[in-house]
Amino acid sequence: MDMMDALIAGGWLMVPLLGCSLVATVIIIERLWTLRTRRIAPYGLGQEVCRLAARGQVNLYWLEGHSPLGGVLAAGLRNARLGHEQVRARLQEAATAVIHDMERFLSPLGTIAAITPLIGLLGTVVGMIDVFAVIVSTDGVSRTADLAGGISRALVTTAAGLTVAIPSLMFHRYFQRRIEDITVRMEEQAGQVVEYLAHYPGELVLAERHAGETSPETQGDRPEADCHFAPRENLP
Repeated sequence: MDMMDALIAGGWLMVPLLGCSLVATVIIIERLWTLRTRRIAPYGLGQEVCRLAARGQVNLYWLEGHSPLGGVLAAGLRNARLGHEQVRARLQEAATAVIHDMERFLSPLGTIAAITPLIGLLGTVVGMIDVFAVIVSTDGVSRTADLAGGISRALVTTAAGLTVAIPSLMFHRYFQRRIEDITVRMEEQAGQVVEYLAHYPGELVLAERHAGETSPETQGDRPEADCHFAPRENLP
């Protein structure tokens, strides 16, 4: 039995199963591309921010465009003057938004993993109803083709539902675990920045450049004029 024969044998319930399969495939491919650790929380970004802060070269525009983790760190650095509690609060709020974005489409994928076996079970029930309807009919013995059709529908829809549900559930659990790992990495690097700010005896003055301007790494000595630490005793 090839694919087309299976679709025909499964009846109309194969249509929602096929739709769920296509949606699950698109979600899995999209999440595999999006949930890359080096794209969301590149390793060493927290240390890089601390190094740039020590040199007075923290550019918030560059940091926000660097990665989602960069946006989280930039949100905390904007509140550096308000105290470490405010920095932690802003980091938490920004990280919550990033985590929410990482969890996008996981709910539909989990729903597909849950409902496709039920659709397959429904196909089994419908197929068995057809079988018994043929058996109780007066000419049921001679209608072997109808009996075979009902049995095929019962088996094919169940197999199709499980075929969609099993990989959907596996990838759903995999993406949940990957999100947890990325979240831990974000917390570690955000903690490095908070710890650095807590022990630095100065006030951070941040640069806000617009699109088209160069990043701190390419401006030579210019960033020191835009972003620097001012000693507390020299502040008004």
